[in-house]
Amino acid sequence: QVQVVESGGGLARPGESLRLSCAASGMMFSAYAMGWYRQAPGKQRELVALRLSGGTTDHADSVKGRFTISRGNTLNTVYLQMNNLKPEDTAVYYCNVQMISGGQNYWGQGTQVTVSS
Repeated sequence: QVQVVESGGGLARPGESLRLSCAASGMMFSAYAMGWYRQAPGKQRELVALRLSGGTTDHADSVKGRFTISRGNTLNTVYLQMNNLKPEDTAVYYCNVQMISGGQNYWGQGTQVTVSS
């Protein structure tokens, strides 16, 4: 019954910014991590940014200095601030919830980010 919903995608020109939002529900009181993944056409899904249950964050080398994952006012909400977007950032971005104990993964339906002139 875990549900994950992303929003905020759209069309941006190189150098512009977008902010993605993710809201999850149904995890009850179990510990979990939340993160952002992306999948470009013809490529495999890759990790973009991760926020662990304790608050530690990590970002892929390709987005360090440009993207930032952060928590909302509630623990089940995360954002991905994307600055200085590049064409290679074009992909479907997925929010992920991973339960710490059993490793179960739950995914949102994805939100399209397109960076083009």
